Amino acid sequence: MAESGEGIGRIENGALAVRDGRFAFAGPEAELPAEFDGCESFDGAGRWATPGLVDCHTHLVYAGNRAREFEMRLAGASYEEVARAGGGIVSSVRGVREASEDDLVAESLPRLDALIAEGVTTIEVKSGYGLDTDSEMKSLRAAGRLAEARDVRVRRTFLGAHALPPEAKGDKTAYIARVCEEMLPAVAAAGLADAVDGFCEGIAFSPDEIAKVFDAARTHDLPVKLHAEQLSDLGGAALAASYGALSADHLEYLSETGAKAMAAAGTVAVLLPGAFYFIRETKLPPVDLLRRHGVPIALATDCNPGTSPLTSLLLTMNMAATFFRMTVDECLIAVTRNGAKALGLGEEIGTLEAGKSADFCLWDVEDPAELVYRIGFNPLHKRIRGGR
Repeated sequence: MAESGEGIGRIENGALAVRDGRFAFAGPEAELPAEFDGCESFDGAGRWATPGLVDCHTHLVYAGNRAREFEMRLAGASYEEVARAGGGIVSSVRGVREASEDDLVAESLPRLDALIAEGVTTIEVKSGYGLDTDSEMKSLRAAGRLAEARDVRVRRTFLGAHALPPEAKGDKTAYIARVCEEMLPAVAAAGLADAVDGFCEGIAFSPDEIAKVFDAARTHDLPVKLHAEQLSDLGGAALAASYGALSADHLEYLSETGAKAMAAAGTVAVLLPGAFYFIRETKLPPVDLLRRHGVPIALATDCNPGTSPLTSLLLTMNMAATFFRMTVDECLIAVTRNGAKALGLGEEIGTLEAGKSADFCLWDVEDPAELVYRIGFNPLHKRIRGGR
């Protein structure tokens, strides 16, 4: 499978040539240049090749779990009720603050291994469970070490504006000032982040507060992303687009105004069906609206301990097709080409094209639709990253 306009190009009897970790050719075998005659070769034996999968929104680094909150929700408590009772994001803060960096790496690696085993070659990892300078930096260092322990590309996102820590005692103004004036500068100076994110919601931070964070990110030349319109429409997507955000994520309550702004800015819509499923959301993200305005759609696991303990990008695609009525091609593009765009890596990965990093997967399937259709089945034959 190779890129073809806005859809997926399906090439029978295709060939890929790799030189120095990058694609030197991708196309029909009959058009393979003679310069590759006699090179070391591998016969895919009729298997399908796709770009390496991209999980562009995760909170992979955390300590412990929140199974007890899952029980509460099963008993009828809403996401907001759990958060207001002292659960939710803040309940993960204790674990991260108490864990060592080594602990965080050790707990996160099995989750990463599950994703790698399904063909993920690039992953984004957010902080946001430390909520103080030392703990946020510890989380981001742990995320960086995952790329040292495994052959995977890791993009790190600073999410200090995720929730209000207990010691803030409800003072959002003071906490946002700390994020902008202390935490973000320290993270940037240490080179620990590739982007900055925030949570724009009634239970988190207002658009004005997020704008302060984005202004600070701009000062440090860091691109931005945003959790927006998950539980209500606060205009977060339009705000993110006004800053040229790489992505706006969740988007169940996205308005047409927000969609138009995202389209104009080239901001990717990252949909997260795992969270939709896990918190029993009933408001579907407006996929038809995104299609109508030409907003690129990506999918991600949103792997996190409270609202999406999901470590399968294949299942994520099935959920998107089933719940959101996305097509097979839309799902596959969402975890390859558009996932790469959501991380600012569209020129480097996400398609099988000469010049890009040779990240790809071989699958034991007769048709790519099987990657979206099957549930709990992993047909990965081989995963290649950077030609390895």
